[in-house]
Amino acid sequence: MEMMNGREYIESLRKYKPRIYFMGKKVESVADDPILAPHVNAAAMTYELAHDPRYEDIMTATSHLTGEKINRFTHIHQSTDDLVKKVRMMRLLGRKTGSCFQRCVGLDAINALYITTYDIDQKYGTDYHDRIRKYVEYVQKNDLMVAGAMTDVKGDRGKRPHQQADPDLYVRIVERGDDGIVVRGAKAHITGAVNSHEIIALPTRAMGKEDKDYAVSFAVPVDAEGVVMIFGRQTNDLRRLDGDIDCGNAKYATVGGEALVIFDNVFVPWERVFMCGEYDFASELVETFATFHRQNYGGCKVGVADVLIGASACIAEYNGVERASHIVDKLTEMIHLAETCWCCSLACSYEGFRTPSGAYMPNLLLANVTKLNITRLPYEWSRLAQDLAGGFVITTPSEKDYRNPETRDLIEKYMKGKAEIPTEHRLRMFRLIENLSIGAELPESMHGAGSPAAQKIMIWRRSNINMKKEEAERIAGIKPDENFKKVRGK
Repeated sequence: MEMMNGREYIESLRKYKPRIYFMGKKVESVADDPILAPHVNAAAMTYELAHDPRYEDIMTATSHLTGEKINRFTHIHQSTDDLVKKVRMMRLLGRKTGSCFQRCVGLDAINALYITTYDIDQKYGTDYHDRIRKYVEYVQKNDLMVAGAMTDVKGDRGKRPHQQADPDLYVRIVERGDDGIVVRGAKAHITGAVNSHEIIALPTRAMGKEDKDYAVSFAVPVDAEGVVMIFGRQTNDLRRLDGDIDCGNAKYATVGGEALVIFDNVFVPWERVFMCGEYDFASELVETFATFHRQNYGGCKVGVADVLIGASACIAEYNGVERASHIVDKLTEMIHLAETCWCCSLACSYEGFRTPSGAYMPNLLLANVTKLNITRLPYEWSRLAQDLAGGFVITTPSEKDYRNPETRDLIEKYMKGKAEIPTEHRLRMFRLIENLSIGAELPESMHGAGSPAAQKIMIWRRSNINMKKEEAERIAGIKPDENFKKVRGK
């Protein structure tokens, strides 16, 4: 099968019948639901741009499994060049959608499993790596969108999985049989799940021997029996039913359309099971996945920042103050903050390395530095955007009032900026800035791919503090300096 384009992707969703609920009602058609439509559109761009000759180099790759041309979102990284192209793809799509395009979690999941299953097999003689290779080939052949599901609902955070009062608060194996396993539990905040074709589940934390039933990874179709999804609320989500101006980003929405995904006694055949009780590898799988996912954020979030910076520059122009020195200074600071994050994504990619599986992964320390910056700097560039926009970013009249013949002329007259700029353009730009700087983008920057504490733990572990201490002692004259001795003889 050839790579799908955007329209073909949307049509492919009609072949699936997932069980999805939102606002107390069952979603009948993912492809046609007005609340889900912008998220579907954003994901469709990952398919559509793969057919654009301008972006072919970063949006597509050659499969090392089949030799065929594939969408890069189904690729196993084979070089540092692949890692760099991945984050270039992320920035491009962030810029094109101004939102989350959802497919990176599944991409990171298949790459993390490709690496970790190889290591499990080396120790235990299992065949997980062969299973994931065949699964990835299936995903590539059919150009499928895979949702990565890692975060468990966790219950009492002070207790390990096996200690929970309700044993289902982490996804677990409840039955092992000749044909496969049965799993039960729930995964939270799952990006793009409702409009994916497949879901891959991974453990969310390090496990002990008592937690072995929770050390499980598997893949199922989104409409597998027993899978239930409850779509999460977002800031101003019902504005999508009122028109397009008040949405701010009516075509592509805000962030990734996250859902609570419940596995209610779901059967998984053995060929789709990639970890089953190997608790001593849960930590490696989590760390590997997190490294890939944290690598992304200096790409996708900076792409979205490009849009916010552009919107801020536009509103300054619409307000007639684009040449004011303090406006230029604020825009320059926004650019500086965004490009700092971009540098981090590029650095961890260029500093990537080959794993024993043959696949490449980013530098672990620098990937965590990338994400830690994203928990902070978007708050500052968003603050600057709000400063540039002024109070109308939160007090602009509604689209319904703008469309109302009784109030339209008043809004046209009194919401005018520069005379030559249509009032509607100014209204649309205020709403876009509101969408990007006040809505769900910020909490997602904080918690996506792990909260700041998780990155700090990894930064501390990977910082090689002993080397830094030794260098300090050498410079201070506490330890010998062999190179200096060769230069000066003492």
